[in-house]
Amino acid sequence: MNKSEILIDALAYIKKFKGKIFVIKLGGQVMLDKNIMDTVAQDLILLNYVGIKPVVLHGGGPEISAAMEKFGKKPKFIEGLRVTDEETMDIVKMVLIGKINSEIVECVAKHGGEVVGLSGKSARLFVAEKRKGKVDLGMVGNIKKVNTKVVNLLLENGIIPIIYPVALDKDGNALNVNADTAAGQLAAELKASKLILLTDVSGVLDENKNLIKRITAPEIDDLIESKKVSGGMIPKLLACKSALNGGVKRTHIIKAVEHGILEEVFTSYGTGTMITVEKVE
Repeated sequence: MNKSEILIDALAYIKKFKGKIFVIKLGGQVMLDKNIMDTVAQDLILLNYVGIKPVVLHGGGPEISAAMEKFGKKPKFIEGLRVTDEETMDIVKMVLIGKINSEIVECVAKHGGEVVGLSGKSARLFVAEKRKGKVDLGMVGNIKKVNTKVVNLLLENGIIPIIYPVALDKDGNALNVNADTAAGQLAAELKASKLILLTDVSGVLDENKNLIKRITAPEIDDLIESKKVSGGMIPKLLACKSALNGGVKRTHIIKAVEHGILEEVFTSYGTGTMITVEKVE
């Protein structure tokens, strides 16, 4: 497509999504590449300028793991979820609050965006309870309630929220929540039009490492049970499933490349994996 065709193609999508909410989750690898982070910031601002309401939720996996190793702690994951003891929780909060969230806020502001950094604790945005399972993951929570009031208030005033997923339990104790999981639930509660997960791979890959362009919600369980996907891709797919079950129309898992968000949203061909309730031609 030439430039004029791209712009015409984009116009149809801009009209379609004006006034809609997009929840965009940034993987930890995104923040490690300054050039990519700059283009992500530009993409967020452009979405905002054309009337789309972006909400950003971020993790910080690589930087949290690096900080843990500096403190002599070995990171441990089970099915893509970080095992979190009290010392690890302190490191999680230190990295997410003191470094990553503030860096994203500064980056978006530098490019001209109006932005506010929030935690899942802010106005009890995420209320969670300790995760129960066969294996104790420590201070890891499942979100039981999402209070969207503060997010909607920011969106109504043209402000982009940047959220990190440390939640509170009913007694006010902090719990670590997987960022993909939190993004899926937040998208559902906000009645978002899209959930977009930015990661360090092209999307969902098959056993031959080829990109799967389209997946339906019923296919997610088979991919997980057959072990065709593993590790961090499991919570990503489950987050997409949660969002779809909550009424989000389309979810996307894409690689964090320069202006990848715009290409996924404003072109007919996209860049990564799109996941829907039913097959889409």
